[in-house]
Parts: sequence; structure tokens; C-alpha cells
Amino acid sequence: MAGLLDKRLVYVTGKGGVGKTTVAAALGLAAARAGKRTVICEVAEQQRISRAFGHEAAGFTETEVAQNLHAFSIDPEKAKEEWLRHQLRSGALAGVLGQSRIFSYLTAAAPGLAEVITMGKIWELAQLRRRTAKAAPYDLVIVDAPATGHGLALLRAPRTFADIARKGPIRNHAEAIHSFTANAAVTGVLAVALAEEMPVNETIDLENRLAQEMGMALSAVLVNGVLPERFSGADAKAMNAAQGVGSPAAREALTAALRAHERARSQRSQVARLKRGVEARVSTLPFLLTPEVDREGLESLSVEVARKL
Repeated sequence: MAGLLDKRLVYVTGKGGVGKTTVAAALGLAAARAGKRTVICEVAEQQRISRAFGHEAAGFTETEVAQNLHAFSIDPEKAKEEWLRHQLRSGALAGVLGQSRIFSYLTAAAPGLAEVITMGKIWELAQLRRRTAKAAPYDLVIVDAPATGHGLALLRAPRTFADIARKGPIRNHAEAIHSFTANAAVTGVLAVALAEEMPVNETIDLENRLAQEMGMALSAVLVNGVLPERFSGADAKAMNAAQGVGSPAAREALTAALRAHERARSQRSQVARLKRGVEARVSTLPFLLTPEVDREGLESLSVEVARKL
């Protein structure tokens, strides 16, 4: 855990539906509890983090949701106007240009520019000397990034744009963002997965693509929703032998127990395959009974995240 908490930026990604937002929130709580002034940054106007802590949607405002912990959601239009203001040194001109069709056409036509603007805001949050007026620096920025494919494209965008642009302040800014995000001393990538075939495949592919396309290493993997090993092989054999015996309720309970055993066994197999397939450290998180984790559940999960990482 110390390794990730010592970064300035942790980029959390994974296949859609694996629970990366919940893990990002739990990681944020763990960091805040360790005394780190932390912000969890959501991309594309997601508003789930602040609500998970019982607050109204934070939006494009850095909102404190717990002691030492803030939430922030990137609004693409507001991020664009802020980026223009820094580039043009004029708030009035940035407002006019940001609302114009010309700039909308430019961001649509220039490969990766919209993503560079998003990454630029993430980069700004992680700087010790913030560009935002009167904004205090953070010890740690946790990005609840898009799902793996889009998440990797977003992370790669500054380098892609810098390679295309020949010169100028925009290229220089893109290069500065890439230098920061590709620096393992300050940036880490955390993959969240499930113990299932497709998420495992996608996580293995993510590590390979990070290395090949970005020259980056995957920092760690958390496998979410892992069932406990309640029964031994001997227990399962005895339960199989007892099928069809007893009352309907007993038979139903036995069937449910066998299904849980088979699922847990399948999960163990997938976790083992993942460990063989990646160099990053792989840890597991327990299965939670409720799909929506409340504040108490996040606190409990954050302790587990801190212990496992």
C-alpha cells in the first residue's frame, strides 16, 4: 500500500462492471486515513463518488466528502474553458472561444485534443503548484478512469498528441502531461478485475499494452468480489453424495452450497491464471452482499484495500 500512497497520481481502471469506482472510493478513504490530502477525480461528468459519501454531486468543484478526502468530476466543457484560459491568458477570450463552433470543430478534428484537455485537468490537480486560483495542492490524486480500452486511450492521448503536433505551447503542455503520467515515481496504474475469464484476459492485455504503448508498468491488480473458500474437497464430495436426500428445503440449501463451492473454485482458478499472466502484484477483495456499497461498507472495504495493497 505504501508504494501506491507514495505516488502523486493513481489511475484506476478495469473492465466495465468490475467495481472500480467502489475500489477508487475505498482507496481514497485509506489514503485520507493515512493523513494524505486526497481527491478522487471522476471522468466524463460521472457523479458517483460524492453520492457514495452521502453528498450531492460535486461536479466541477473540488468538494470535501470526508476528512482529508475530496471529490471532483471533470465536466468536458468547463475543462475546455479552463484549459483555454491558461493557454490564452484571458478569461473573457477563453469564454467566447470555448463556446464557439470553431473550437468545437478543432477539438473534434485534432486527434486526441479533447483527451489531452481532460488529462491536463488531472495533471493540474496533481501539481504541487496549482494553476487554479487559490487551490490547495493534494498529496494524492486518484482517478476513477474509464473502462480499460478508453482508459488506456485517455492515458496515452498526451503522448499521441505530442507526437503529431510539431511545436508550440499545446505540444509542450502535452509533453509535460505525458512526462508526469509516464513517470513511475509519481504515477501508478491500478487495475481492478473480477475472477472471471474476460476481466482476467483484459487485465493481462492491459499490462502488455501499458508496457508496449506507454513504456509503463502496471502497479497492482485488485480482484474484486472473491468468494470465501467455505468447503474442502472432502466436503464437496460428501455434499454431492447427499444430493436428493432430505426435505425440499435441505436439498435446495445443498444445491446452493454446491453452486457456491463451484463458483469459488472457478474464481481460484482464474486468480491463479491472472497471477501467472501478469508481473504486477495480484491481491483479492471479498465478495460484498450488496451491489451498492454505503459509507459503512466503504470504510470496511478501505481497511481491506489498505491491508491487501
